[in-house]
Amino acid sequence: MVEMQLVERGIKDARVLDAMRKVPRHRFVDKAYEGLAYEDMPLPIGEHQTISQPYMVAQMTEALQLKGGERVLEIGTGSGYAAAVLAEIAGEVYTIERIKPLADNARQTLADLGYENVRVIAADGTLGWRDAAPYEGIVVTAGGPRVPSSLKEQLRTGGRLVIPVEHEGGFQELIRVTRMGETQYAQDSLGYVRFVPLIGEEGWHQGDGKDHGDPALAGA
Repeated sequence: MVEMQLVERGIKDARVLDAMRKVPRHRFVDKAYEGLAYEDMPLPIGEHQTISQPYMVAQMTEALQLKGGERVLEIGTGSGYAAAVLAEIAGEVYTIERIKPLADNARQTLADLGYENVRVIAADGTLGWRDAAPYEGIVVTAGGPRVPSSLKEQLRTGGRLVIPVEHEGGFQELIRVTRMGETQYAQDSLGYVRFVPLIGEEGWHQGDGKDHGDPALAGA
């Protein structure tokens, strides 16, 4: 998986590649899909959500430019797979999931695998988690209508936020926001993607027609 799907497609960060080698993706998927666990595709995890394809997890993790030991916030825990990858690099990982059954399952899987530096929180991820802010990195594994201001405010100066943002016409662009100062932010594009919708106070709202994601889309 790492050599053929990640290295050959341009993932270069040694920390990210090592993390992807260590995390057993098959432990984060339903037993019915274990045979596909190391294919480069998203897979259903229940509740109309998915586990992201390995390449997307690697790309978004690499985009944070982590050096090791940082405090990171993830929005959209899903299965917990991406949180485990982050935990192999970062010192502390806080991950928020709005769907409680998914949060409970991910918390158990991460505990079973010994990831003691991950805290799973059942809450509205669009508001972030101020109790542990500021963060050196924030990654959002669902597509919203804009970059939530709460997440930008919880970045440490020099920190990076990676998030899919939906534009008019329905296409999503993966955006990286870097905090340059108290009120200054820089933004660059990392390409076009497809993710499940980001539901919450600073995302899509119930009734917007985006309450459930397409199970073929990427998730966490």
